[in-house]
Amino acid sequence: MSTNMDEESGCGVATQESKPKHYKTTLLLAYQSLGVVYGDLCTSPLYVYKATFSGTLSNFAEDHEIFGVLSLVFWTLTIVALFKYAVFVLGADDNGEGGTFALYSLLCRHSKIGLLNSHDSADDNVLLCYCSAASTKETRTSLIIKEFFDKYHSSRVVLLLVVMLGTSMVIGDGILNPSMSDYIVLIACIIIVALFALQHYGTHRVGFLFAPILTAWLLCIAGIGIYNIFYWNPRVVNALSPFYIFAFFKEAGKAGWFSLGGVVLCITGAEAMFADLGHFSRVSIRTAFIGFVYPCMVLAYMGEAAYLSKNKYDLQSSFYKSVPSPVFWPVFLVATLASVVASQAIISAIFSIISQCRALGCFPRVKIVHTSSSIHGQVYIPEVNWMLMLLCLAVIIGFRDISTIGNAYGLAVITMMFVTTLLMFLIITTVWKRSVFMAALFVTIFGTVELSYLGACVSKVHKGGWLPLVVSFLTLSLMSTWHYGTSRKQLFEVENKIELDSLLILEPGMGITRVPGICLVFSDLISGIPPMFAHFVTNFPAFHHVLVFVTRQCLMLPRVPVGDRFHVERIGPPGLCVFRCIARYGYKDVTDSYDFETELIENISKFLKYEWSSRQVAAAMEKSPLGAGDGMDTSRGGVVKKVRFQCLEESDEEVHELMEAKEAGVAYMMSNTCVIAREASSVLKKFVINIVYAFLRRNSRSAATSLGIPHAALIEVGMLYQV
Repeated sequence: MSTNMDEESGCGVATQESKPKHYKTTLLLAYQSLGVVYGDLCTSPLYVYKATFSGTLSNFAEDHEIFGVLSLVFWTLTIVALFKYAVFVLGADDNGEGGTFALYSLLCRHSKIGLLNSHDSADDNVLLCYCSAASTKETRTSLIIKEFFDKYHSSRVVLLLVVMLGTSMVIGDGILNPSMSDYIVLIACIIIVALFALQHYGTHRVGFLFAPILTAWLLCIAGIGIYNIFYWNPRVVNALSPFYIFAFFKEAGKAGWFSLGGVVLCITGAEAMFADLGHFSRVSIRTAFIGFVYPCMVLAYMGEAAYLSKNKYDLQSSFYKSVPSPVFWPVFLVATLASVVASQAIISAIFSIISQCRALGCFPRVKIVHTSSSIHGQVYIPEVNWMLMLLCLAVIIGFRDISTIGNAYGLAVITMMFVTTLLMFLIITTVWKRSVFMAALFVTIFGTVELSYLGACVSKVHKGGWLPLVVSFLTLSLMSTWHYGTSRKQLFEVENKIELDSLLILEPGMGITRVPGICLVFSDLISGIPPMFAHFVTNFPAFHHVLVFVTRQCLMLPRVPVGDRFHVERIGPPGLCVFRCIARYGYKDVTDSYDFETELIENISKFLKYEWSSRQVAAAMEKSPLGAGDGMDTSRGGVVKKVRFQCLEESDEEVHELMEAKEAGVAYMMSNTCVIAREASSVLKKFVINIVYAFLRRNSRSAATSLGIPHAALIEVGMLYQV
């Protein structure tokens, strides 16, 4: 099964022979996506009309009110879910990856207007192949926007906070979504525990398990919808005209505006189409939605409205009342199972987004389990999974009211969508290089709809809408603190690094002992010597025969090709055996300590062979006589061949020494830092660094554990950083 990048990045063209296989893979992924991506969106007919016709709007039960709500639902589903996400936003994927941070990654890489786009010049060639799809011709608008972000550093901070806000709302959505059920508390808690217990099997297995349920559910609601349309009121088709929206607000007035908090629930889960993109592919998600999900949803809402138009007293239980008696219990069973599946979309999205945040230094280190060897975006995060489960249980037990939870749920969903709309304005102008008119048109159309719903949801903050705000604030604070503390720590290392001259003067006569083996010294520096190594040598005047300063960089792209991953250079003369290696990874790359060690040593070996060959051949060229004539060229060629043979022997000798050092053992040196604020720092900074950041560092996975470094091979150097 091919990855998203292979399918959609345009790096290769499918041959005629591979087309049937490509279509089969796409249809298979589309089928799996039904059980993962669309569960939340597909189960919204269970509660949309109930939530909309609550409160003061329950007094309005005329046909034009019912048809007006149907028209609102239809056009909201069409404008936001179909056009915004399925058509436009899915086209803004980051080489097959979706979500809020994927958009931010595009901005950092193409436009360089983010805080997380730092890289050295050696990375430019790697990043260039991911930027080729976008237009390189700058427009006047893109230049103005870039100049603005360059001039005002605070604007970059605000942009990152907006991205984190959207991410925080996704997490809040994940807490509220599993709680949206009509079950009694005990049964709901059992279902929640069972749902989260299944997550470790991986998205592909869960998708195959849940996809038949969602397929049966969509067929049920579409069939019931068609039956109700013809049986109760075929005129309901007229409600697809937007005229009924204007008539609805004219008659309902303020009560109609408040009802938007219920209507917005019809698009809950639409964001998952983009956030879960890394689990599947753009084509498969579009195929499933446009070809199957969207038509079934429209028919379901139309059928329920047709039933309500003739049974106005069933406003608070319209869905189950609209089910024909002969099929009630089978539909009830499928609906129960579909409600369980509904939470899967947002849970998978949270795993994807937190994986991106963690790789880019905006979330504490957690365990990332890649559950599929073919689809790299399918991940599982145990700590997040169980924390979400506990919070969901707390919401169910604490609120015990689906309408209150629905108020909070709607606010979380629409805020997240509006953040995506704002980011798309920057994507259209600075990445796609389109005119500001097109970007403004995008924001005007979709932003106006979302702001209308946002205003209605904000009016219900006191009725449960405060919950996502609290969750978002706590999550945003956590992410901001971790990013701030990590950036301060890296800045301290840069300011206190040791110059290379200090290492070059180290000689055996000065009491420095070289021991057999290889030592990989990890730090965030791309030049100079980390202060923790100087601290180590000062107290223990010895280091290994082969010394490699390693910097792992996470670039603002999903995956880095293996051939571009390692950049090796020598430090000092050959006899010193000291190297620097910059290992570049994307935020979706999978690594472990054994693979990393093997790849690193192989790349150092290749570097040694290339270095000797280049140096000796260049020296031979300088010494060889220059002139015209065939004999002179032949003589020169003979010199080159002779030198190449000699340098091959010399490089083989140094490679042999490298392999002997590997056999003697590979050690990993890392700093175990205690980060505190300086005495002159403000009270707020001391609280953030000394208390909050320190708490997060103590309770997150260590860097060595995250990299899978064997405990027996680890050397930790204690350091105190005052930031």
